[in-house]
Amino acid sequence: MSFHKQRILPALRHLKQLESLLNSPYEYIVLLEVHISNLKTIKNEADRHRKKLIIHADLIQGLKTDDYAAEFLCNDIRPAGIISTRSNMILKAKAKGIIAIQRMFLLDTIALEKSYSLIERTKPDYIEILPGVIPEIISEVHERTGIPIISGGLIRSEAHVQAALDAGAKAVTTSNQQLWTAFKDDSPS
Repeated sequence: MSFHKQRILPALRHLKQLESLLNSPYEYIVLLEVHISNLKTIKNEADRHRKKLIIHADLIQGLKTDDYAAEFLCNDIRPAGIISTRSNMILKAKAKGIIAIQRMFLLDTIALEKSYSLIERTKPDYIEILPGVIPEIISEVHERTGIPIISGGLIRSEAHVQAALDAGAKAVTTSNQQLWTAFKDDSPS
């Protein structure tokens, strides 16, 4: 499973960015921080533009991250993927054939070890590591889990993107529009 060699996963932080993403060459786009009432419309527009939507469930305003929310996202919205720190979201996405991306915060060694335990239980399709600017940890997590890595958070330059990719990340999520443009030649046409 891959993002068709798409190395940047542009992340929509504000609705005003939607049109530029829908008209971009990127096939996969990540949805952050929008209101639940906008999900259906955004999904319909993404489908109309042949975009595959990855929804960050934990950041959708007005949506809890309980089992009902997982059912709603998987059954009513049906995105290509779901990103979450919550095991119920990951397990439900996997059960419904939706790309399951476990978000992992690298706060300290204890958090890292707890994340490994969670990942053993959920077995996500991908792990998104935040912050994504620690290449050694990207390599370590991939080696330890065998699960493909997505890097995100605090990615501020082309050098950060390249370092994450060089460390083995399959893709980098970023809401930095300048980086979308810098790496657009890597997206499928």
